[in-house]
Amino acid sequence: MSLNRLEGRKLLGGITTSCCLGFMLFGYDQGVFGGLLANPSFQEQFNHPSTTIESQIVSTYTLGCIAGSVVAIFTGNPLGRRNSILLGCAFLTVGGILQATSYSLAHMIVGRVVSGIGIGFNTTTIPMWQSETCKASLRGKLVALQLACLVFGFVLTNWMNFGFTYIPNNPVSWRFPLGFQALLALGTACLVPFLVESPRWLCLKDRHAEAKQNIARLFAKEIDDWEVQETLDIMIETIASERAEGEVGWREVFHNGKQQTFRRICLGAGANIFQQLGGVNVVAYYLPVVLERSFGFTPRMSLILSACDSMQWMFWGTMMIFVIERFGRKKLMLFGASGCSLCFAVSAIGLGIGTQASNGVAVAFIFLFYFFFGMSFMGIGFLYPSEINGNRSRSLGAAIAMVTNWVGVYIVVSITPVGIQNIGWRFYIIFAVLNAAWLPFIWFFYVETAGLSLDEIDRVFVIKHAPNSGLTYPQAIQQAKAEMEGERLNLRNTTGRDEGKETVEHVENTV
Repeated sequence: MSLNRLEGRKLLGGITTSCCLGFMLFGYDQGVFGGLLANPSFQEQFNHPSTTIESQIVSTYTLGCIAGSVVAIFTGNPLGRRNSILLGCAFLTVGGILQATSYSLAHMIVGRVVSGIGIGFNTTTIPMWQSETCKASLRGKLVALQLACLVFGFVLTNWMNFGFTYIPNNPVSWRFPLGFQALLALGTACLVPFLVESPRWLCLKDRHAEAKQNIARLFAKEIDDWEVQETLDIMIETIASERAEGEVGWREVFHNGKQQTFRRICLGAGANIFQQLGGVNVVAYYLPVVLERSFGFTPRMSLILSACDSMQWMFWGTMMIFVIERFGRKKLMLFGASGCSLCFAVSAIGLGIGTQASNGVAVAFIFLFYFFFGMSFMGIGFLYPSEINGNRSRSLGAAIAMVTNWVGVYIVVSITPVGIQNIGWRFYIIFAVLNAAWLPFIWFFYVETAGLSLDEIDRVFVIKHAPNSGLTYPQAIQQAKAEMEGERLNLRNTTGRDEGKETVEHVENTV
């Protein structure tokens, strides 16, 4: 079977592979620069930059990510999911080439910004595309798999940087790792044209015939099959009911309507605040620097420990695939915030005491951080905005969440070297306090979405916030499921379909 005629599980596998490659590139970019800052050839090429300049070289990439996410707010719906990813890959290819060939700080910074724009597009769009082309029961698992691939990219760059320490004075030791990202971007881009566009996006554009064809391919069914038609009918009906309220404008972004747009955008963005201001990039971007400057390890040993730590991060990220649907998003976020707070608190205490034994405990808890983060915020930060936002505001809400994400990254990567240099172990107390502060917000405001279709999530907010409702979210969830099942049965009755058929888990929708 040719690539452009894949269907069913093979088609979903192709989409997932493409999404995983895109996120592997994201993880690779996250880690590649932290291991190059101590490279002798790199230092010589750029005249031994100060700590402040190092921070700005790293963080300009994040500014590009912010810019890409902002642009995606306005281009996401007009371009569609596939074209947005292809555009992101084009920026990443050009950015990788610019960085690998740079001979001045200005040249390097331009390359970092261009690559960042590409990552901004891809991190906004990829989870959405995956969610809109898979069943509700697979949505969390597949997005968690993408995040495991993100960490694999991070592992790859850690070991690559370590390997090149054996030729430290050769420019290849830093030019090749920076150029390699262009190859990963091309690999992602080569797959996307052979895969299907999101049926839900096609319905938003009133391209119902194409949407029906894509649903049939995703289900591996004939185009006139009753399941295909039923799924299309539900999508069209849900989108039509939302359109009755008009287009989502900036005024509605900051006000709640029947669909609770503002509330839902805030929940998606909040998950990314928890993810980034919880301190993951103190570890992800700068672990070699942290181990060298805070704990006193040699540069090579710092790289070895960083690479080993990233491997156990990948393991815990992979384990999340098996728990995200079983325990749900809310419980895992509570678990993650509690554990991450504990890890930073113990690390700060250990470094503050300053003995060899206490420093060993501090290192152990820095390593333990990835267990709690990998099993919680790593995946949920990207998944939650793609499912909590409604059909009309999904692209907008996902883009705002990613802007929030990258602003958080920029803040943390900008202050970490300076913070470690000026206040030492006290810097880690900030993140212990922040993670503890997330707990009441998660407990009181977050809604469980595990096991719900995207249409059911929409219905939950309508029911919960209807005038004089008085229902709790769990009660609204049960009512939404009952109403959606009744509507499916009515559709079958009115079109003469067999009522005895099992209810189909229809194609889902993301950012």
